[in-house]
Amino acid sequence: MKKRILFLLALYFMWLPLLAIQKPVFMLYHHALASGCSLIDYLKVITHGLLLDCTIAGYLTALPLLMTLVSVWLPGSFYRKLLKGYFGIMAVSIAAIFSVDVALYGYWGFRLDATLFFYLQSPGDAMASVPLGQFFAQLLMFAVYAFGIYWVLKRFIVPLFPETQVRKRLGGSLIFILLGGILFIPIRGGVTTSTANVGMVYFSKNQFLNHSAINPCFSLIASLSKQQDFAAQFNFFPEEEREEIMGTLSTHSRMECGNEEGDTIPQALLNTSRPNILIILMESFSANAIGAVGGDSAITPNLNRLSREGVLFTNMYANSFRTDRGIVSVLNGYLAQPTTSIMKYPAKSQTLPSIAKSLTNEGYVADMLYGGDINFTNMQSYFFSSGYSRITADRDFPLTSRLSKWGANDDVTFRHLYEDIKNRDSQVPWLSTFLTLSSHEPFEVPYHRLDGMGLYPNSVAFTDSCIGNFIDKLKELPAWKNTLVIFVSDHGYPYPKDVTGYEPRRYHIPMLWIGGAVKEPVVIDKYANQTDLAATLLNQLGIDHDAFTFSRNILSSDYLEYAFYTYSNGFGFIDSTGISVYDNEGNKPLIETPREGSDLRLRKGKALLQTLYDDLGNR
Repeated sequence: MKKRILFLLALYFMWLPLLAIQKPVFMLYHHALASGCSLIDYLKVITHGLLLDCTIAGYLTALPLLMTLVSVWLPGSFYRKLLKGYFGIMAVSIAAIFSVDVALYGYWGFRLDATLFFYLQSPGDAMASVPLGQFFAQLLMFAVYAFGIYWVLKRFIVPLFPETQVRKRLGGSLIFILLGGILFIPIRGGVTTSTANVGMVYFSKNQFLNHSAINPCFSLIASLSKQQDFAAQFNFFPEEEREEIMGTLSTHSRMECGNEEGDTIPQALLNTSRPNILIILMESFSANAIGAVGGDSAITPNLNRLSREGVLFTNMYANSFRTDRGIVSVLNGYLAQPTTSIMKYPAKSQTLPSIAKSLTNEGYVADMLYGGDINFTNMQSYFFSSGYSRITADRDFPLTSRLSKWGANDDVTFRHLYEDIKNRDSQVPWLSTFLTLSSHEPFEVPYHRLDGMGLYPNSVAFTDSCIGNFIDKLKELPAWKNTLVIFVSDHGYPYPKDVTGYEPRRYHIPMLWIGGAVKEPVVIDKYANQTDLAATLLNQLGIDHDAFTFSRNILSSDYLEYAFYTYSNGFGFIDSTGISVYDNEGNKPLIETPREGSDLRLRKGKALLQTLYDDLGNR
């Protein structure tokens, strides 16, 4: 009996250093983010992270405990072989999760969650973002870590499992059942009313240190458990209080086409009610890279030039940090979710209103162009259910044109788009949506003007050059006179390098309307979201937009200025009083600028998030 108990204790406590070693390795891997961190910071990350390491160690010890209980009644030598097999599987699983997590953090800015499985539906596209050298580095890390875990457990733990028979079987069984109850305590996260959660390891104002303390296995398991019951999440307020707060964020839904006295922005931006519409979703275009909206003036000379010809929105904010969520925000006017993506759930996404559906009801034909794999993240089913009747993707281009890891570069797809528009029937109004891809990681483009500034700025400059060439040629076509071209980003990007994953600069994006259908150049500096495009555009066309619950007409006289965005399990809220950013995992604000008024801003952000998840759960 004593040997069996010793085996379980040794196994449980052996898991802890095997898991804790992930923390310093993670911090050293991301040494740029860890610059300035002291030895004390490393130790704090390890000690605070032990809380979740204990939970995972409990899960990992549960099956060996069950085997120990069975061995009380059925002794034998085969248990050690079973343990070796079990430890091998766990070593591979733990090492794989950590190796993937440590690599993805540099791109995502948060620890591993269920998003991984969404992107692995198209593994080739998921790998396209990873440079070849990094892939082999991660493969080596995986192999070393998996072998190390397995060797330690095989060498020091397996021999401790006794093969002798227990004399007092009933008493021994009761002891191991009791040990199972004790083991449930670390699995649960302690004996307090709260259960184990990611936020329990947070201890610092430095978000990187908090993230470093998280056990990626737990982060993944916890996110999987929260994927379905959306309406039960983020219940910050009783229903009446939530409705009251949302009432302060709502505007009246009505058509407004005339100028109102004292309004410096014309309500009618277009000179026609049925223009052809081209929505160009610019991959990862941050406002910080575009001079026309306050960014670097050297990167996008063409967008800077075109911004003087149309309607420029200078305080536009993306709702999320990923393409699948940004697309839905733009085309469906639906707020992005911080813990999931509605695009993962076709049964839900097909219930959303969309710009394409609204326009096809008015006689438009809608088509979609993307140079990459249209099956990535369920995009094909999403676009068809959103009202698009024709989709062009990488499969429609010859192999010689698919020179990017993601597919066809933007110069190829812009040429295709131009030829397609050139040959269209001028009697039928159309909506075209085009998602660019060259400014996506790994930012490898056939262009080198800004190589010295870095891969990301150079890739944005490449797409900007394609935009300039495309628009200059489009202006020469008869279709230009009745066409509205809308440039808007799918999401921002952490540029420059000091931009964090949760601050507003990460989500500030451009939006520009140009074309022969635009009445006159205008600059609109109201705080707005990319979700507001749907209501604003449809209002210009005199089309009802009541179904777009989270989209607001920016030009409405009673438009309430604010911007709302979500990052991994957190949100930001911006209005004229300041900026507030809240971390749902740590249950604390990360930014309060200024502190005065922050509580009210956070209440509004929480009410929006609660309303969003109630709506998501009911679809």
